[in-house]
Amino acid sequence: MKNTRSHQTRKGFTLIELLVVVLILGILTAIALPAYLSSVQASRQGAANTNARAIATAVQAKAINSGAYDTTLTDYNTDMGGAIPSNPCTGTTTGYTITSGTATTATVTASAGTNCGTWTPMTFSLTM
Repeated sequence: MKNTRSHQTRKGFTLIELLVVVLILGILTAIALPAYLSSVQASRQGAANTNARAIATAVQAKAINSGAYDTTLTDYNTDMGGAIPSNPCTGTTTGYTITSGTATTATVTASAGTNCGTWTPMTFSLTM
């Protein structure tokens, strides 16, 4: 009588092999996830600053034509191509502040919001 079990081929993975794979995936996830989240926050911060710079350019152009700084954000919809860009840190189009210090100076700043972690937005100072 032949033993047919000795001629069977092994199929599948052992429990130890599966545990090693799960352990490796867990370690990779623990390393990659924080790096991914910080890069997402950094890109949102950069986009908010870039949008604030574009708004500052529109504010400066309008002030040169009119002779005074306009601090109403919605007045720049046309100058910004039809709409104020959304601030990725606040998720709104009202996430920017235009402040007129004197008749000839102003600043534009993006709001920090909650989607970007702790950071200090850039302030763009304008002078006529």
